[in-house]
Amino acid sequence: MSDMTVTLSDVAREAGVSLATASRAINGSANRTVRPELRERVLAAAARLRYSPDANAQAMARGRTTALGLIVHDIADPYFSTIASGVTAAAERAGLVVTLASTDRDAGRELAFVELMQRQRARAIIVAGGRHDDDAANRALADALVEYRSRGGGAAAVGQPLLGVDTVVIENRSATAELVRQLHGRGYRRFAVLAGPTAHLTAHERLDGFRTSLDDLGTPLDPDLVIPCAFTRDGGYEAMEQLIARGVVGRAGTGSGGSGQPVEAVFAVNDVMAVGAMAAARAAGLDVPGDVAIAGFDDIITLRDITPSLTTIRLPLADIGAMVTELALAPDNDAPRLVPVDGEVILRDSTPPLA
Repeated sequence: MSDMTVTLSDVAREAGVSLATASRAINGSANRTVRPELRERVLAAAARLRYSPDANAQAMARGRTTALGLIVHDIADPYFSTIASGVTAAAERAGLVVTLASTDRDAGRELAFVELMQRQRARAIIVAGGRHDDDAANRALADALVEYRSRGGGAAAVGQPLLGVDTVVIENRSATAELVRQLHGRGYRRFAVLAGPTAHLTAHERLDGFRTSLDDLGTPLDPDLVIPCAFTRDGGYEAMEQLIARGVVGRAGTGSGGSGQPVEAVFAVNDVMAVGAMAAARAAGLDVPGDVAIAGFDDIITLRDITPSLTTIRLPLADIGAMVTELALAPDNDAPRLVPVDGEVILRDSTPPLA
């Protein structure tokens, strides 16, 4: 193997150790040591492969810059901007500045940003946002973060624990299951769901918890009333337009689930979609909640200006930003730490008790 193509991952594989152990053996570490026999094994493997240590990696092991990288899917979405506010506040307390990348859910841009932060010797990287059902993309990002950590950087994530780093895990299924139980207690039985993209794992988890809870209560969700759509305000608007055009929202007698009755409530798997759904209902001359109730998920800050007030599941988004920052800056841990965060159902005017 040419020394121009040998990476630290190759050395770790040759020595039969983890990437982090290989990095500590070759580059050193401020807070972790390697047993002498492991260090000798790594150095022997490096010699066999003619590996040349990256001077930049050694510099990162000795001292890091004051930059912290934050990757989000869409900074215009209040969900991400509120998490970013928590990250920024926690970073300032640690004497760091935040460099932000908004990727528009492009996995290639995520990887490019990790590489940029590596070149700039950033102190840590945070990845905020649900993953997609794409094993290759998730594996590529996980590998990039492992390499980054092996060179002295910290990393943590918000979302599904698929990247091999410390993660704040949103309990999407249990939260939507509780929403169903509370809406059922208010008399709702006939639901439609604006489900987001089919490959979006956060959207899938929220739909799964909603559907399973309805099954448990003996009021199964009609699969024809699960509408895939973009994970945006416009996605919610267009999905609600579909339901209205099909006559399952706001018009008795043409409705859902073989009952001939209209849908009583529409659940959107995030708040910005719910806001779009409310706008579509108003544009069609329907009253919310008189003709149809609507609920969302996240409790984004812009809901303060929505009429009627929206039933939703509250997540402590700024606190989540602070928590993930603390994880990213914490010392290395052999196994990823998982911090579960559950949501709180907030019942508001958009889902009043049914008579």
